[in-house]
Amino acid sequence: MSNKKIASIDIGLKRIGVAISAGLGITTPQHPILRKNRNQAALEVDNFLKEWEIDILIVGFPSASIDMQNRIKHFVSLLEFKNEIIFQEENMSSIEAEELTKGDMKHKRDGRLDSIAAQIILDRYLSKFLKTKSF
Repeated sequence: MSNKKIASIDIGLKRIGVAISAGLGITTPQHPILRKNRNQAALEVDNFLKEWEIDILIVGFPSASIDMQNRIKHFVSLLEFKNEIIFQEENMSSIEAEELTKGDMKHKRDGRLDSIAAQIILDRYLSKFLKTKSF
């Protein structure tokens, strides 16, 4: 696992937050993907995953909204990514991202917050994974 490249995405209706971990549990938010339409956004996500040679994709998944779950599943079905895809609970990640950045940046709709939410989702997955492994 430590040598696998992992990415996470936080899929929204207007923006897709993106974060990566290239090992050692260090996660980094990336430039978000702005959605014009589903197919364009799926293509850009696929290009990102190929460019970074991602082995595992973590997808933020809301437990509270069946509608958003269905939208996210449909979006993921549009991806050409053939490696492992894992759905990770994302509840409150956007609110947590806002709290983390209060005072540090203006909360514009440029997607930076979405990528910090994707980083939080990836951090949650990695901490859960690390707890299940004994060294």
